[in-house]
Amino acid sequence: MEITKGIHLLDGTKGSYVYLILGEEPVLIDTSLPGRAHTILDSLEYLGLKPTDLAHIFLTHYDVDHIGNARALREASGAKLWAPREDLPYIRGEMNPPGVRRLIQMLYRVDAPQIDETYKPGQTIAGLEVIPTPGHTLGHVSFRIHDILFSGDLVRNKNGKLQPQPAMATWDRAALKRSLSEVGNYAFTWVCPAHGEPIQRGNLWETLVEC
Repeated sequence: MEITKGIHLLDGTKGSYVYLILGEEPVLIDTSLPGRAHTILDSLEYLGLKPTDLAHIFLTHYDVDHIGNARALREASGAKLWAPREDLPYIRGEMNPPGVRRLIQMLYRVDAPQIDETYKPGQTIAGLEVIPTPGHTLGHVSFRIHDILFSGDLVRNKNGKLQPQPAMATWDRAALKRSLSEVGNYAFTWVCPAHGEPIQRGNLWETLVEC
């Protein structure tokens, strides 16, 4: 699915979407649930890309439905794998996540990937601006390019409305509220979440922040 020119939602990743940005360099945002590496590579091929055409893979945070194919895709493509520094212990399997995430991790086996780089606040990589958005996890990040926000799990689209993730999946509710408020100051037209379809912002963000 092409959202705007050069911005694609990859088919076969429903439930935890993966996005492809064909900008300065090809970039994947997140890697979906474990076991979908071949589906993602097939989607790239359909769009005319070889695995080795990928330059970067960006992880928004450490949840298994976002890092599920990071190792396999990095090995297949040779792309540089990026992650938030604060989430590294969980991505590498050095620490167990708290609460319900620990149970989810037991259900989904994930091969710990090798992380090549970590983000710096305000950094721009391959044309995408890195926006720290802690709350869902300690290190959660979102990305912006042109008029599009890739929100990871900062928000979800549920029945045409933007919502934060449930409290049981939130590391720090106060931090999340600050992130929602700060991101609202950025200019963007489209919101591309991991959960739920891409949606035009309209006044949805302002309503979300007021909740």
